[in-house]
Amino acid sequence: MSKGPGLFPDVGKKARDLLTKDYLSDHKLSVSTYSESGVTLTTSTVKKGGYSSGDVAAQYIYKNTTADVKVDTESNISATLALANIVPSSKTIATLKFPNYESGKLEFQYVHPHASLTAAVGLNQRPPLDFSVTLGTPTFALGAEAGYETISGKLTKYTAGITVTKPDSCASVILGDKGDTIKVSYIHFMDQLKKSAAVGEISRKFSSNENTFTVGGSYAIDPLTLVKVKLNNHGALGVVLQHELIRKSLVTMSSEFDTKALDKTPKFGVALALKP
Repeated sequence: MSKGPGLFPDVGKKARDLLTKDYLSDHKLSVSTYSESGVTLTTSTVKKGGYSSGDVAAQYIYKNTTADVKVDTESNISATLALANIVPSSKTIATLKFPNYESGKLEFQYVHPHASLTAAVGLNQRPPLDFSVTLGTPTFALGAEAGYETISGKLTKYTAGITVTKPDSCASVILGDKGDTIKVSYIHFMDQLKKSAAVGEISRKFSSNENTFTVGGSYAIDPLTLVKVKLNNHGALGVVLQHELIRKSLVTMSSEFDTKALDKTPKFGVALALKP
């Protein structure tokens, strides 16, 4: 396990990723290449319905500095510069976007063996503020995050969470949506590589008295092939098949359908990621 309690977005992340990551509803192809100068170039195309889009991204890493630039087919440009250890155990991240330059932000992250904090400010005339703090150890942590809008002087969000982590399991409770939603999740890993696992999540929205119970899991058929499945109490069933063609190159196929309305067309997605 890592040192320290981790950042607040890590609370419940393992269970959340198993229930959401790789469940696709579009078609995506990405190809990455590496140059001798250390630049990683990735070209991606996505087709969703009758709409297609694409982007080209470049990443350069030098010592404690990482620079990313992405340009898409709609002429949007985003750039991210991350600097590690300007202050020991910290990371500073600047993000700029064009033409929507007002969505840029500056973020500072600090990790301590018993605490972590993040602070982010928007790069515009009336910047929004986001901050979070987490206290604890690698096995037990609690934290909170909040967002503040300087224009209205109001909190735009506040969330609190607690997590208990063991080598083969993790449980968490998150109170979010300004106290309107509570989520309880638990994930248990079946092998040392943490490829095979079982997960359960209960979510309740107080304003609508709506409850959602989701169970899922992953199973490594062999070292190169992984199957994932999830089902909730509303009848939504999702399945993922992922296979490593060659080292670091993956093909992922996903389907999701409503077991209570089998006449509806199921969602289907596929992604192919090629890396040298």
